[in-house]
Amino acid sequence: MFKKLSLCLALAFCCAALHAQTSPVKYPNLDASPMDALYYPLNAVKVKKEDTSLPLIKVVYSRPQKKGREIFGVLEQFDKVWRLGANENTEIYFAKAVTIGDKKIKAGTYALFAIPGKEKWTIIVNKQTDRWGAFNYDQSKDVVRVDVPVTKLEKAIESFSMTFVDQPEGANLMMAWDTTQVALPILFKK
Repeated sequence: MFKKLSLCLALAFCCAALHAQTSPVKYPNLDASPMDALYYPLNAVKVKKEDTSLPLIKVVYSRPQKKGREIFGVLEQFDKVWRLGANENTEIYFAKAVTIGDKKIKAGTYALFAIPGKEKWTIIVNKQTDRWGAFNYDQSKDVVRVDVPVTKLEKAIESFSMTFVDQPEGANLMMAWDTTQVALPILFKK
C-alpha cells in the first residue's frame, strides 16, 4: 500500500513539474531606457580567439530617450545629482588603476554620477554601487569629483550615449544627450 501511495505521489509531482515547465512564463516588456555596455578598448569583446587581452574599462548604463523633451535644465535639473543615465545608477569597472582628475583610483567597480550645469558638469566616481537612480546617493562615498566643460552639439542625440575616444595617455569617456556633450579624461598606462 505504501509503495503504491509513494508511486502515485511521485507521478503527481512529476506531472505538476512538467506542467509548470510548459506553462507560459510572463517575461517583462522591453525597458523604455534599455541597458547597454561600453568597453575600452571599444573592440575588447570582439577580439579573435587567439587574442587573450581583456577590457581595461567597462561601463554599464541605461539609455533614456529624448522623446521631444527638453533635457538639461528641465528633465535633468541643473546643479542636482543625476544617475548619469536611467534606472540603476551607471557603473564603471576598471581592470587596473586609473587616474581621474588628480586622484589615482584602484581597480574595481564604482558608480558614476553627474551634476549637470549650463557651462560645466561635475562627474562623480562613487563607491556605492547597485542602487536605483541617485535617490540614495551618498556624497561621503565619493572617490573623486571632476569638473568638465560642456560642448554644444549641432544635432541632437536622441538616446543618452557614451563612447570612448583614445588619448595618448588613456581615453576620454564621451557622454552626450540632446545637444550636450562632455568628456571625462581617464588616464592609465597602455
